[in-house]
Amino acid sequence: MPVPKRKMSRSKTRSRRSMWKTTAASLAPCSQCQQPKLQHIACPTCGTYNRRQVLDI
Repeated sequence: MPVPKRKMSRSKTRSRRSMWKTTAASLAPCSQCQQPKLQHIACPTCGTYNRRQVLDI
């Protein structure tokens, strides 16, 4: 199994890791109240999910 010949410097490691960025969560409008909400999550404003009332708000 190959092994690195030299130690990778701290700046080289950090510059490689700088490309690992998180993306913002995508929001979708609620089908009932049209408020932005996370996808595949019950709406915190009206409490519906998949056109059904699942939370008492």
